[in-house]
Amino acid sequence: MENKKITLNNKSEKFLLLSFALIPLLIHLYTNVFAVYGIFRDELYYLACSHRPGLGYVDQPPFSIYLLTIIRVLIGDSVFAIRLLPAVLSSLTVLVAGLMVRKLNGGITATIITCVTIIVTPIYLAMNSYYSMNSIDIFFWALNAYVLILIFKDGKQKHWLTLGAVTGLGLLNKISMAWFIFGLVAALIITKQRKQLLSKWPYIAGIVAAVLFLPFIIWNLTHDLAHLEFMRNAVQYKYSGVSRLDFVLGQFLLMNPVAVPVWLAGLFYLFMNKKGREFNILGIIFIATFLILFINGHSKSEYLSPAYIPLIAAGGVQLEQLTRKKYLGWIRIVIPLLVSLIGIIIAPLALPILPVEAFISYSRTLRIQHPSSENKELSELPQFYADMFGWENLAKTVSDVYSSLPDDEKSNTVIVTCNYGEAGALEYYGKKYNLPPVVCPHNSYWFWSLNELNKNHAVVIIIGGRQEDHLNALEQVNRVAEIKCKYCMPYENNLPVFIGKNLKRPLLQLWEEEKNFI
Repeated sequence: MENKKITLNNKSEKFLLLSFALIPLLIHLYTNVFAVYGIFRDELYYLACSHRPGLGYVDQPPFSIYLLTIIRVLIGDSVFAIRLLPAVLSSLTVLVAGLMVRKLNGGITATIITCVTIIVTPIYLAMNSYYSMNSIDIFFWALNAYVLILIFKDGKQKHWLTLGAVTGLGLLNKISMAWFIFGLVAALIITKQRKQLLSKWPYIAGIVAAVLFLPFIIWNLTHDLAHLEFMRNAVQYKYSGVSRLDFVLGQFLLMNPVAVPVWLAGLFYLFMNKKGREFNILGIIFIATFLILFINGHSKSEYLSPAYIPLIAAGGVQLEQLTRKKYLGWIRIVIPLLVSLIGIIIAPLALPILPVEAFISYSRTLRIQHPSSENKELSELPQFYADMFGWENLAKTVSDVYSSLPDDEKSNTVIVTCNYGEAGALEYYGKKYNLPPVVCPHNSYWFWSLNELNKNHAVVIIIGGRQEDHLNALEQVNRVAEIKCKYCMPYENNLPVFIGKNLKRPLLQLWEEEKNFI
């Protein structure tokens, strides 16, 4: 005996979906106003990039920076301002997933399961809690999946133009969109949808995507393929401690452990369900992306997260079909309830909603150990949270050092830092604390610093490092201060500040040796 599919009228279904889409927006707006820890290390760097708009950067394509530049010009660079777009995208991602459910003939139960699962998934909470290309990437993957469903279900070939545009912008945002392309091409070849390759539209879509991605290709060709160097170094050094086992096990925590039945049901729907097999390309794209990341051997677990959205939508539809069997009706209540409960328990590990001391206590209660994918020493906070602390104090301490210099030396002083977080912080708080120019050999700062290094600086304020090492380049180096911060990353705490004078050779000559693309 079977239960009937639970449905509402069209207006009520739209209201339900919009209500669910509003929830993550409200969660992130609340966090950004009332529970924020501070500006994140990478956000400081992205803001620095936004002051230097270009065709590309060492570690990323430029699309997210273009958007951030617009945001900064229109509403400013406060933490709330720059995190508004990720909050909005969290809402739009849920909305697009709900539209997928409707196109897959899902009803109210499928919509609830899908939306609840996405809303409380830890990695989505985390990625949408700060500004980066990641929240945009997740949304673009979801949008592409929805457009594919439209192509295969409605048969409107012109949707390929939309797919090409979204894919091109996705590549210009983050090159991991290439995994989507690889999976799509493979799926088109091995499934009955290969008939699509007989029309002109997939090729037009490819041309559109390539044209949109062209600026980043041009930038790399004119900058010695800097992004490829960055990727090689990241795999070889930065993420060398990440294993295939870490990658696989990380899926269960990042995607919510009790949500596993949802996305597994999605795979079942796409490959085993008669109606779902029409859209099996979405499952193939997921599997292809998984294999690429797994074979790489040093992929972070979070890299796979955008590919789960269509699986969750398909899983909602498959589980809804199961609930039509009378003895399985409990699924429509138990699955959303369990997913919500565990999601809420895990949420403070992904979203800074607890006061920092309360978070530390909470982590200890749960006996959570925070690993570092970058082989960094951690203290009481995970790296994601620790990188939100200490930046203004760094700028204030350096400002005190700079203020102590004689007036005739101040105009001929430059600050040297070792990473883009420190450099970005000094620029972000530079006006407030009246700081001199900053140079840094880390990623795009290496290029940006070249013009400043052409100047003949008499005084160098150096952040970090060892005095004996700095004496290789300077005749006089004095340790004058120490930067302290309670919750920051350990390598940013007790950080020495030096004043150096009388360069033995120009900084520009030293720069190639200091280059750090990682």
